[in-house]
Amino acid sequence: MDASGWRLAFVRFSRRLWVRLAAFAAGAVVVALLAGAAGSWPSSVLPVDLGEDAVQTLLQILASSMLAVTTFSLTVMVSAYASAASVSTPRATQLLVRDQTSQHALATFLGAFVYSIVGIAALSTGYYGEDGRIVLYAGTLVVIAIIVVTLLRWIQHLVDFGRMSDVLDRVEAAACEAATEAARRPHLGGVTPVAVPPQAWAVPAEGAGVVTHVDMAALSAAADGSAVRIHVLVRAGAAVARGEELARVEGPRTDDAEAQARRAFMIERHRTYDQDPRLGLVALGEIGSRALSPSTNDPGTAIEALNAIQRVLTAALTTEPDDEPAHPRVHVPAVAFADLVEDGIRPIARDGAPLVEVGLRVQRVIEGLLRIAPPAEAEVLREASRRAERRAVDGLSDPGDEDLVARAAARARGGADT
Repeated sequence: MDASGWRLAFVRFSRRLWVRLAAFAAGAVVVALLAGAAGSWPSSVLPVDLGEDAVQTLLQILASSMLAVTTFSLTVMVSAYASAASVSTPRATQLLVRDQTSQHALATFLGAFVYSIVGIAALSTGYYGEDGRIVLYAGTLVVIAIIVVTLLRWIQHLVDFGRMSDVLDRVEAAACEAATEAARRPHLGGVTPVAVPPQAWAVPAEGAGVVTHVDMAALSAAADGSAVRIHVLVRAGAAVARGEELARVEGPRTDDAEAQARRAFMIERHRTYDQDPRLGLVALGEIGSRALSPSTNDPGTAIEALNAIQRVLTAALTTEPDDEPAHPRVHVPAVAFADLVEDGIRPIARDGAPLVEVGLRVQRVIEGLLRIAPPAEAEVLREASRRAERRAVDGLSDPGDEDLVARAAARARGGADT
């Protein structure tokens, strides 16, 4: 695994909830035990007379309260995950799980609990002298101050955590980041695809799953080391079967080059947002589609999802590509703009066809995007407008509503169906 692979592994590892919990708990143990190593300076700097049970009483209160707060916080987080999966889309849950504020709050509460338990256990064994108790008491006051600040932030965070607006904002931010990066580096730092020579040999997948990451640095190293050219066939987000071709290599075949190229493709069970610009738009489309189901009947959320889709596609259309390839021996296909439009707009246009307000909003979103779209992308948007108009006209029962959507579609396409 090269530097970029280790970097990705570290980022994913650091996002895991238990990592932060373990780090805070370990730090709490160290701080509690270091208090016993204090010399005679604490009593000279802070000449206070602590009662025999002053520190222990404080730690007992802290231990009992932090256990309850930790349990409550964990319950709230799990409930927020379940609610987001049921009312929005399961694809949003991974964004809630890696929320930094909730992870920090839970880790702080658990760390405080571990700190108090270790302190109580050490006090009962006589580990602390008089100076050690002073340090432990001062440390406990600092821990309480940290808990109060964290609790205030956590309470404020809970006002929005897991609500529909919060989920939409998180999905939009993830989608916008991935779409912007895909527009900036359409070929992941590689070069434009060319015709693959018939003699090029294949790099097959060793298992079935979803490609979640393509390590371009590893592919470039394999290509440079073996003096070959690599033609990438799948990007992050593609579902592959065992034995399906991930890439084709133009040049002499070696076991080392094949192994390096295969390791560059990370195949997992579920899609992730990091290198997959389509997943964010899929999730936004699913949120809008679910809001339009008869059981939910919430066209307002569908319109909010359309607004978010417009912002994501605007970011993709207005980002200047970086034309300088970092990996000239690796050919990578770009994400088709038509796929992004289909992923986001089609589900809402399909399920919102019987609702005039949704049909009008679809056309207005497309109209806004057409103002900034280059010719090729503009034709994709015009086709999306035609299809949405046909769906709406077929789904609406009132002639007046049909006329409103038809006029909005004509205005979106510039007044003429080209």
